[in-house]
Amino acid sequence: MLPSQKLALTQTVPRRNLWFNRLMAIIALVNLFLVFFDLSYVPWRNLYLREVPSLTQLYDPIKGIEIHRETQNYINTVYQLEDQVSSTGLQSNQTENLLTQLQTLSDEMIKDNPFAAANKSGILEKIKNIMRDRMGIESAHQAFRAFWSKGHFESAGWQPEIDFFKTQIQPLIETNYYRRIGINGKFLNRFWQIDLPFVILFSLELLGRAFLKSRREMGFTWQQSIVRRWYEIPLIFPFWRFLRVIPVIIRLNQADLLNLDIARREINRDVVANFAEDITEIVAIRLISQLQESIKQGKILNWFLRPHTRKSYIDINNTNEIRAIASHLLRLTVYHVVPKIQPDIEALLHRSIKTTLSQSPTYQQLQKVPGVNQIPAQLTDKLVTEISQTTYTTMTSLLEDSELGAISNRLIDNFGAALEAEFHKEQNIKKMSTLIIDLLEEIKINYIKGIAEGGLEKSLQEATQIRKIIQR
Repeated sequence: MLPSQKLALTQTVPRRNLWFNRLMAIIALVNLFLVFFDLSYVPWRNLYLREVPSLTQLYDPIKGIEIHRETQNYINTVYQLEDQVSSTGLQSNQTENLLTQLQTLSDEMIKDNPFAAANKSGILEKIKNIMRDRMGIESAHQAFRAFWSKGHFESAGWQPEIDFFKTQIQPLIETNYYRRIGINGKFLNRFWQIDLPFVILFSLELLGRAFLKSRREMGFTWQQSIVRRWYEIPLIFPFWRFLRVIPVIIRLNQADLLNLDIARREINRDVVANFAEDITEIVAIRLISQLQESIKQGKILNWFLRPHTRKSYIDINNTNEIRAIASHLLRLTVYHVVPKIQPDIEALLHRSIKTTLSQSPTYQQLQKVPGVNQIPAQLTDKLVTEISQTTYTTMTSLLEDSELGAISNRLIDNFGAALEAEFHKEQNIKKMSTLIIDLLEEIKINYIKGIAEGGLEKSLQEATQIRKIIQR
């Protein structure tokens, strides 16, 4: 395979994955839209009924919503009254009977409250208030009886009053409905029939991704892959569907259909700032408090000067690290640091000796003698060189001497013993412990004060600036 073909193949695979991710993200977004529509349907059904009546006819069966027989019978009786008045007028016996029937139905509607089952008792109260205002009567029963009377229509006019009812009262009555109860004792909801294909699709996708990842990465099981994509779980569960907003947003971001980097950084910044401030304060206070307690009990001194007293201390290499560090620093200084700064040391010695000699009367007299005035300078240079070389040779010889290790160890032990003896004196212990504890208390207070005054915010700003520099 040619290099150009390999490049084309490597570019094609990610692009295919991107288009697949975008397709699944769009499907998940559609599913989320349906979920929120289903959740909003019952509370907003009045709006859908008023603006898109055909939608309610289509979706009412999904929610188990049916026309309420009592309120629909009321509306049907009004339709019969309209037809009767158009045929025989207000003076006929048939019209009188229908008006009497509407008075009875109005009393039953107010008394039985058929709106309660749909949690729309407020609608009934609104209907009663509108009718009271229209008729100027405080009693809702009497107001409806007066409205559905031949005398009222004769005095106020049939057409204006029936138009009032059809525009002000009838739309409110039509919002009432009856909703079936399922075998689980809850309102019937067939949304699962719409949601089931999406659940199957997302389940297959999740299992497919888990299987492919387990095949591609050795030691990575499909169970671990599913756990890693935990945010996908709401897409396949038939409850708490509103949580699907989480995987949908993540999918849109991963498919480059939605850029959440800025929001993510701000959220992370706030979360980190809040948690870091509390955690840092607790850790710092706990650490300093333990250090203060150890100083009070004398544990710090024993830990450094008496390693054999560390009962619960775990030694991983059977080495006295303090002694080893001191020895290493000494060798590092003699063999590597001193040779590099030897010219500076010689210059310093030369300057010191010359300054000292210049204050001597004998040196001043020699400087005036011709032919002899250069001798002091030559002697000074030779003396400086010899001192430097001799000192360095002596130091290296001592380090290479096998007895030096024993002497150094004895020095450290004797120093520790002498220091421990002095620290065991009550006045010294009390003095040093008090000073160190007070110092730590000041550090604790000022550290927490610094955090409270925006120390973490400054650190976050510095971290943001560093990330920008790295990205550049």
